[in-house]
Amino acid sequence: MKIEVEVSQEVLAAVMDGKCVEGRLRLQLSSMETHQEIGFSPYNRKPKGSQDKVICLLENGWLKESPKRIKFYNSVKKGLDLMTIDHVMKRELKTAMRALLGDKLMELMLEEDDVEQ
Repeated sequence: MKIEVEVSQEVLAAVMDGKCVEGRLRLQLSSMETHQEIGFSPYNRKPKGSQDKVICLLENGWLKESPKRIKFYNSVKKGLDLMTIDHVMKRELKTAMRALLGDKLMELMLEEDDVEQ
């Protein structure tokens, strides 16, 4: 049994470069219906975007800035009592907010220096 697989030049070049190409195989009927071909379609995945800018690393988390969002993460052990968890999370949030304000002030100062020059 002879099986033919139709693959585009871009996919073949990527495979020859040693890259893994994810996609799907499908059965294609030829116009003469004397034989069948299997076609390969690669997934059109977008390349990963830019990495998030770390504004502040906290004791139990981090504060990051992406092109569209400000991200805050905080994790506390379950074994602590509720008052301690409340205190730790509020302290981390205050620290993150101070770092964010400082970062934004530095950006404004740099923009003003660029405008003056």
